Amino acid sequence: MDTKKLVAIATTYARAAVPSVVALYAAGVTDPKTLAYAFLSAFIAPLWKALDPKAKEFGLGSKK
Repeated sequence: MDTKKLVAIATTYARAAVPSVVALYAAGVTDPKTLAYAFLSAFIAPLWKALDPKAKEFGLGSKK
């Protein structure tokens, strides 16, 4: 896996994780454990995309 694909994966993760945590914090949730769980659960989005054979950027459908 090259650097370009790793950056794409990290960007996808950040797009899911950061807004999730910010939304919870803005709603008044300040428990660090809850915010950490939201940050970690956002990993589901890029993992899901990686398992999608139709995803051409990275994942099962990408050219290696």
